[in-house]
Amino acid sequence: MRSPAFSVIIAVFNGEATIARAIESILAQSRPAAEIIVVDDGSTDDTAGRVASFGDAVRYIRQPNQGVSVARNRGVEEAKGEWLAFLDTDDWYYPDRLRWHAEWIDAEPELDFLTGDFDYVAEGGDVIRRSMMHCEAGNKLLDKAAGGDRVIMEGDELGLFVEKHFGDTHTLSLPRETFLRLGGYPAGVAVCEDVNLLIRLTAASRRVGVICRPMAAYMIHGASATRSDPVRAQSQTVQALLPLVDQLDGATPAIRRGLMGSLRQARLDLAYALLRNGRRGEAVRAVLPLLKQNPRLRGVLDVLSVMRGGY
Repeated sequence: MRSPAFSVIIAVFNGEATIARAIESILAQSRPAAEIIVVDDGSTDDTAGRVASFGDAVRYIRQPNQGVSVARNRGVEEAKGEWLAFLDTDDWYYPDRLRWHAEWIDAEPELDFLTGDFDYVAEGGDVIRRSMMHCEAGNKLLDKAAGGDRVIMEGDELGLFVEKHFGDTHTLSLPRETFLRLGGYPAGVAVCEDVNLLIRLTAASRRVGVICRPMAAYMIHGASATRSDPVRAQSQTVQALLPLVDQLDGATPAIRRGLMGSLRQARLDLAYALLRNGRRGEAVRAVLPLLKQNPRLRGVLDVLSVMRGGY
């Protein structure tokens, strides 16, 4: 069986400080990518020059600034590989990231998509925590794996993953054909566009391969959208999730529970961000829809918590 060809796509805007590290981490893979595509979303810094230093090893595409979703979708349109992987410019792959997924695809080509664990890393380089250990879905799968490196996620486990996922953009591998069928990343969504796609992908899947070892590093820094303007970021997160309520109306009960749990948490996060800015009235209005979503005690307690100031 022919080993799967991976196209790795980096969407970048003003990434001159970190783009070289991201590209180098792909070039250093123990199982090489078939191609590396960098889509420059209208950078005004020296991103182009940093990418040019890699010569023919990287395919560079420049477009007017249209947002990360449009940039990633453009990369997929141009991609020639059967399988896709993505990387943000301030993150990086560990050396075996592609090999682990490629070998599993060789063994079980019927997997719908693959993901895995990753490290949260501080700006100084210290590992803060591992992704799978800090959510229910991840912990259940680690228990199921019983110390192994691989585990299949299926059934109700998919719903837990939808509610709070552990895999992220840089650990996601999926067939290009699946990406195109789902319509790719949602254009016009600046925050949570990756979660929007991941939820739709999970809803369309039955068996997902999970690597129970860190595959990549996710950089935590103050300039990220969620930290520089939390209210705006959390508001956009709610807006990114809301369309899925109708789009996934026919999904399995587990997926629906996971989606509504994710939306609940997004509304609460928005309310708490508003409270920290002294905007109590707006915070209460942000969670009032939870009374309809969870008409029993849970919804009432959520609203009361915000009315009391988050305590």
